[in-house]
Amino acid sequence: MTNSSFFCPVYSNLEPFPYFFYLIFLVGIIGSCFAAWAFKKNTTNHKCISIYLINLLTVDFLLTLALPVKITVDLGVAPWKLRIFHCQVTACLIYINMYLSIIFLAFVSIDRYLQLTHSYKIYRIQEPGFAKMISTVVWLMVLLLMVPNMVIPIRDIEEKLNVGCMEFKREFGRNWHLLTNFISLAIFLNFSGIILISNFLVIRQLYRNKDNENYPNVKRALTNILLVTTAYIICFVPYHIVRIPYTLSQTEVISDCATRISLFKAKEATLLLAVSNLCFDPILYYHLSQAFRLTVTETFASHKEMKTKDEKSSCENNA
Repeated sequence: MTNSSFFCPVYSNLEPFPYFFYLIFLVGIIGSCFAAWAFKKNTTNHKCISIYLINLLTVDFLLTLALPVKITVDLGVAPWKLRIFHCQVTACLIYINMYLSIIFLAFVSIDRYLQLTHSYKIYRIQEPGFAKMISTVVWLMVLLLMVPNMVIPIRDIEEKLNVGCMEFKREFGRNWHLLTNFISLAIFLNFSGIILISNFLVIRQLYRNKDNENYPNVKRALTNILLVTTAYIICFVPYHIVRIPYTLSQTEVISDCATRISLFKAKEATLLLAVSNLCFDPILYYHLSQAFRLTVTETFASHKEMKTKDEKSSCENNA
């Protein structure tokens, strides 16, 4: 594997991907910090959906820690030890973010459907205590799957430019990496099914109410759900279409050099789409969390009122 990787420049010429990742990082860190401030300012008891969104925000902060390292490595300016650190730690953080995001978005979709249908028979799963418990279980499950990729011992290789993360792994590490990929794909398929089915049921329920007097609100809710569903598909589906053939190229099941290079570029492009959810999540918080929305609205309203008063006072003084 090392010899063929040396002769096949799979991991070279990464531009312009690092610059797009950098743009996503800037927009994402600003949005995430603002969202954290808004959630912290709201001191009321959090409902289930707010608990899931706070977990989603926590996951986003993990991604903001990982992206600067990836950008530095992709630009080719990272020292050798940082490249090893990226392969062992920060690359795994990106995938932890991806699959925790998918799972918590599924929980948000389920909770939204249950709120709309008032399903009292299963009311207990809408209690904050249940949301905290299931969130803890999800974190433990994903970390148990991903963390071994960080801690399994790697092998020493000669320092060189064109090196991929798989080359650092020993046989057991490669096998665990393959297992992780297939389990991750199963997570994606199952929870994507939950998201799409839940959103379809919500849309159907809202569409039934299109003739009542609250139609403008129903239309707005329908538009929001369709936009969220479309954004989810654009962010995560392309990556998972590419991931399995790309993984096969990493293990040289696919050994043709041109094909491997094409699959790597496709993986980077679709990974770019996947991490762009970092930019969309603050918009999601605003539309789905009433507490978050009220905090933002009240803050901007108070700033606008203060500005109006200052302008009025200035005009009176000038007069």
